[in-house]
Parts: sequence; structure tokens; C-alpha cells
Amino acid sequence: MKNYIDGFVFSLPKKHLDTYQKIAEQVSEIWLEHGALSYQEFVGDDMALDGVISFIDTLNCSPNEIPVFGWVVFPSKEIRDKANTSVPMDPRMTELVAPLMDEKDLIFDARRMIYGGFKAFV
Repeated sequence: MKNYIDGFVFSLPKKHLDTYQKIAEQVSEIWLEHGALSYQEFVGDDMALDGVISFIDTLNCSPNEIPVFGWVVFPSKEIRDKANTSVPMDPRMTELVAPLMDEKDLIFDARRMIYGGFKAFV
């Protein structure tokens, strides 16, 4: 098992879900071009289980927000590291990400994102 993943979870205002989905679909193509094997994102649906902390609680989601959980699979940490350097420099990313960071109507607040790189374990 040599694959390596970057995992992330963040809250998203529900009113921006369609806009974010369109951008994320394009972003996924860029990650794949830069070496990712797979790019997946999912929105919260069943967020409660007795006895555990939910993503909603961890992210401190308001009633108007929804958790987004995703991961990017790479064949190795080395390819992941290279992609994490090259993807932000791809001019298409600047174009795509700009609307997400509009201060007047913030779609994505990276300060509230939980992120990490994970090596294969099981």
C-alpha cells in the first residue's frame, strides 16, 4: 500500500453549494492532471451518531452551513508533495479560487478547514 491521501473537511454555506460544486468539479480535473489518482468530495447528509462528536460540532457549523468532506489520492507522498507545489501555481486555480474568497460573500473560509496528509495504514 503505497498510496498517500490528503484529507480535508470544512463548512460551506448551503446557499453556495451549487457554485462550489461547479468550481470543485473543475478543481478536481486540475488535481488529476498534476498526479492525483482520485479526487472526491462529499456533502454532509447523516451527521449524528450517539456517543460521538459530529462534523457539525467539530466545524461549529451554523444551521445555514453544511460539512464538506473530501480527499485526494496520490500514488505516493512524493507525487503528492509535487502536486501540492504545482497545483496552486496553475493559473486555472487562481481563476477558479478567486470567487470562493470574495470578502463580500465568502464561500470558503480556509481558516475553518481541517486538513492533513495520511500514509496508508490498513
